[in-house]
Amino acid sequence: MKPIAIFRHSPSEGAGYFAEFLNQHTIPWEMIRIDEGDTVPRNARDFSGLVFMGGPMSVNDDLPWILFVLPLIRDAFAHDVPMLGHCLGGQLITKALGGVVSKNPVKELGWGKVDVADNPAAREWFGDFRSFDSFHWHGETFSLPPGAVHLLSSAHCPNQAYAIGKHLALQCHVEMTESMISEWCEVGADELAANAGSPAVQSAATMQAQMSDKLPELHRVAAQLYRHWLHGLSH
Repeated sequence: MKPIAIFRHSPSEGAGYFAEFLNQHTIPWEMIRIDEGDTVPRNARDFSGLVFMGGPMSVNDDLPWILFVLPLIRDAFAHDVPMLGHCLGGQLITKALGGVVSKNPVKELGWGKVDVADNPAAREWFGDFRSFDSFHWHGETFSLPPGAVHLLSSAHCPNQAYAIGKHLALQCHVEMTESMISEWCEVGADELAANAGSPAVQSAATMQAQMSDKLPELHRVAAQLYRHWLHGLSH
């Protein structure tokens, strides 16, 4: 089986629970560290799937690596190589496939409820889940590119996830672990302080206090999504 390529765009935003899930299922993967200057592959068919993680930058920023990632995404789409995007990763898939990434009305930082759409595709991806508390850390949002089916929404961001066939784009973060949340609270301390008082923003203390209660269910949701995504891989 060809490895799954996981793209890391920031040192603090690695594969998290997704890597744990792949290791549990003995599925090969390799990390492409964009933040360390790794070369962006040109041929999506060198991998069984492409997974794009989060990052503090915008897909609309003038960053040289974005000019290589967008054609790679379009190559994967053209050749039916499954893609999975988390937050920034979902926004990259969106931009590459003809959608728009723009500022969300408010930043979502911390735990928040998301609702699963009532359509056949959403039931395929999310199984019996109808709503759950996800983790959020974003200030932008994506539109649905042509052919996409809406899967998930929240009170502060209508487009939290969509699917196009075997491809899945997420705005929220289902890949979180305790160590990632703690690190983000440290790295993002200034951002949290600047947005304190917003109804969509939690304090670092609240985020971390809720981890033990909310992470187990989030991992169950993530496992459901990741299992469904794996069905589309070429073996």
